[in-house]
Amino acid sequence: MSLARLKAAPLGALMRFREHHSRALATVLTTAVLAYILWKIFQSPSQALQFAFNGLPVGAVYALLAMGFTLVYSTVWFFDLYYGAAAALGAYGVFYLRSQDFLGGRYDVTNHFVNIAFALVVAGVVAWALHVNFHSRLRTRLNQDALVALGGTLSAGVGVYMGLVLANPKQLNALLSPVIGVLVAAVAVWALLRGLRRLSLGSGRAALIGTIPPAAAVGAYCGFLVATTPEFNLYLSWGVSCVLAGAVSLALYRGLYVYMRLRAKSPLIMLVASLGILLAITAITTIIFRAAPRPLPEAFGSDVWTVAGANIKGFNVFSIGVALAGFVGLLLLLKRTAFGTAVRAIGDDEEVSKVVGINTTVVIAVVFFIGAIFAALAGILSGHDTAIQPRMGLLLLLKGWIASVIGGIGNLHGAIIGGFALGMIEQFGIWDLAGEWKDVISFVVLIIFLSFWPQGLLPRR
Repeated sequence: MSLARLKAAPLGALMRFREHHSRALATVLTTAVLAYILWKIFQSPSQALQFAFNGLPVGAVYALLAMGFTLVYSTVWFFDLYYGAAAALGAYGVFYLRSQDFLGGRYDVTNHFVNIAFALVVAGVVAWALHVNFHSRLRTRLNQDALVALGGTLSAGVGVYMGLVLANPKQLNALLSPVIGVLVAAVAVWALLRGLRRLSLGSGRAALIGTIPPAAAVGAYCGFLVATTPEFNLYLSWGVSCVLAGAVSLALYRGLYVYMRLRAKSPLIMLVASLGILLAITAITTIIFRAAPRPLPEAFGSDVWTVAGANIKGFNVFSIGVALAGFVGLLLLLKRTAFGTAVRAIGDDEEVSKVVGINTTVVIAVVFFIGAIFAALAGILSGHDTAIQPRMGLLLLLKGWIASVIGGIGNLHGAIIGGFALGMIEQFGIWDLAGEWKDVISFVVLIIFLSFWPQGLLPRR
């Protein structure tokens, strides 16, 4: 036996010994936890059901965070800490738009500088989107000056429109009704065309022209319904807040991250930059809204349902449904569309994706937009369940990351499983403890998974 093999043999044996004992310890810990939970369930089934009802909606929030986080991370392979700020922006966006609805307008916080800032961000994002999608198609028909003027006019118009929406939150339903009508009509046209093609009843321009009148009628009716129903304002504010969070994320990627990725070529520098953005947005939020916790208006489903001696609200069931719908929608987007194919290709090898003709900058920008929408939606659902405060984004970011680690970083199925698992673990973990121990339990679980199951429950393949 060579000298090198003699030296390597004890080291290999030591590594195998450590791995064996790590697995044994992990098995013992898992068995002990499961035995404790089963014992508590048999001890008080109704209390166990109550903890399950408490854990599922919280897990839904964590699952939304983990899914958006997984989508972004598995595409660009760096931790975007703005993701936590997006969750806080979603919650505070609803508070900003609807604060005049309760306590006699005591919390009315309309700020012209905030309105102008978001209007400029939206206008910039629209200008970039128009340039990317239509500049190359129209430059053969229009000269450069005409293209710039047209794009500038359209983007400025959208920016002004967003500024008006933010400045007049009491008329949110009236201002957004045309947009709702157009979106519904567009979806109706798409659905009718798809149905006609599947039934082989027609296609092409004639079919398109035939679908426009009924689709326009449906869109007009939906727009009228929204315009005449002020009760929709709260839920319209959800959509506006999610769009704003997504627009900021897209602007950050296109205006900052793209250049940093080209010049720095270091995930650590990207991490530090996104940390600065998170802290800056948190500080600005504190300045505008103060550090005190704030409530959100009461949403639907506040009545308590009693099932087998345990209580759950209808809104909690809605949160669970949103997480499941988000998972299905994201899964279909990634598996059944050309965009999803491009996202998976970029995650595997970005340089090769560029070679085969994928516009990686555009695809990644859309990924950042979608991921921020998931984070903002999680922040909104969490804010309707508990009071919001400026630093909520950091904690939600960490919980989403822990859920991703539990499920398996980069695996969408693992993200939703990890989110619900973390929510249940937190609730059952405080059975005999005070509620303040939930965060401690979460970070202990993180350490355990990083020590024994670093690939998570469902490792990325």
